[in-house]
Amino acid sequence: MKFGVIVFPGSNCDRDMMHALQDDLQQEVVTLWHKDRDLSMFSKDDCIVLPGGFSYGDYLRCGALARFSPMMEQVVNFANSGGKVLGVCNGFQILCESGLLPGVLLQNDHQKFVCKNVYIKSESDKSFVGKDIVNKVLKVPVAHGEGRYYADAKTMEELNKNNQIVFRYCDEKGEVHIDANPNGSTSNIAGICNAGRNVFGMMPHPERATSDPLYNTDGRRILAAFTQMN
Repeated sequence: MKFGVIVFPGSNCDRDMMHALQDDLQQEVVTLWHKDRDLSMFSKDDCIVLPGGFSYGDYLRCGALARFSPMMEQVVNFANSGGKVLGVCNGFQILCESGLLPGVLLQNDHQKFVCKNVYIKSESDKSFVGKDIVNKVLKVPVAHGEGRYYADAKTMEELNKNNQIVFRYCDEKGEVHIDANPNGSTSNIAGICNAGRNVFGMMPHPERATSDPLYNTDGRRILAAFTQMN
């Protein structure tokens, strides 16, 4: 399978993602410029990745301008036809802005940029991303100023009912509580998927936890799930 990594003006995690996929997971990676319009080389078994960073300098609102990039028109079509899409950090914000995922990412409740390792876990085996790591605690870095996931009561009800909450912030022991929440995210949400379970967004950076020299490879378990779903 192939991974297409989109580069927006202001992306700063695209190379990290490419390295993680190519060198650590031995996958084929194609770089996609945000002004391109061609995804014809990808099938629905492939995956398009929206990496972290500060697309368009986060002007107006995080992800709001990137949502109108020519490539995003193609990503929406790709996702609607069943193709796999992953958005990490700013990529998650872009997916929410584009309507591919419900809810919104707001400013952290403490109004500070947070950059540290956090713990997350999957509580559901309904998505291919979480099914092999249910209730396993993973240590993955976060780096964001607007990572507080918010959705209204109706949307939250649907997310819970459909098992669309893929990851929650927890402590080292796997306990989900407010003290383990780095940004005030509703219900400790760290990552979600769409109802079709082919579009995923998460604030933590799995691509920053795939290399042995960093003494943390927990991120491989998340990214590897995309290579096994065909």
